[in-house]
Amino acid sequence: MYKFTNFAFMQFRFPHSHLLGTDQLTADDISVIFTLAEKQRKSIDSKQYPPVSTPGLRVVLAFFEDSTRTRVSFEKAAQRIGAECVVFSASGSSVSKGESLTDTMLTLEAMGTDVFVVRHREDGVIHDIANTVNASCINAGDGRSNHPTQALLDAFSLYRAGVDFRGFKVGILGDVKHSRVARSNVQLLQTLGAECFMYGPPELMPEDDVFKAVQQVGSINELVECTDAVIVLRIQKERMQETVLSSLSEYAEHYCLQPKHLQHKPDLHVLHPGPMNREIEIATAVADGPNSLILEQVRNGVAIRMALLNLLGEWH
Repeated sequence: MYKFTNFAFMQFRFPHSHLLGTDQLTADDISVIFTLAEKQRKSIDSKQYPPVSTPGLRVVLAFFEDSTRTRVSFEKAAQRIGAECVVFSASGSSVSKGESLTDTMLTLEAMGTDVFVVRHREDGVIHDIANTVNASCINAGDGRSNHPTQALLDAFSLYRAGVDFRGFKVGILGDVKHSRVARSNVQLLQTLGAECFMYGPPELMPEDDVFKAVQQVGSINELVECTDAVIVLRIQKERMQETVLSSLSEYAEHYCLQPKHLQHKPDLHVLHPGPMNREIEIATAVADGPNSLILEQVRNGVAIRMALLNLLGEWH
């Protein structure tokens, strides 16, 4: 197992006041987050929550794009550390009346906000917000650019499964081109010493620099054979400017991860960031099978987000 340093958190200040992308995190940063998240996960499992660690911390979840897992887990995370949490949805707000994003965020900050958790459909918006407000900002997904907390919880799930990341091999299957999860995972996993591979429809393979060290393979069988874990991705229709696939049934025939692919790899870890389209990109028997870490990812999402709110809360 990767040996993370055990920090005395009361004497340590996290070096970042924002979490905008996985590219800003060092192995030591990830060590801090994982060590604290492990403590939080144990408290969740035992239902023995520690004393309120961030009394008075004011958190606003500003979601300009739909979400279930990320939004609810951040809300639960804020509640469990004793923070005040407000959920803002663009639907039904003054955004629909034409208010600018800048004015919206400044208005929310003026009401009293220490940490913004922001999801937005446009690439790079979180950087503009962080440069505008005084509050800390956490990127909860921006366009197809980055989703750092998802990558952290994915790697943390592997860490808790006993993975030593040095030399570990991870495959990414599906719509890699439009996936912010894929970009964040590649950056984070490579920082930890893992090697990444990918497979999917040729038209859904990326060409940007984030993936320059990621090897593209020729089949699901090859991807499974050469890796220790596979992260399955859904088709990101909402980020496609034009239709690039002929049919979902044809996609499922060639790119759906099925039990037959795992026959010779009984120890392969299977992850999926959700939401899943069962029998399209992943078979139900795989999603609910012994190889799956999918529900562990959900559980660990709360612990990771508790840890991050704790760490960024120290700036306020």
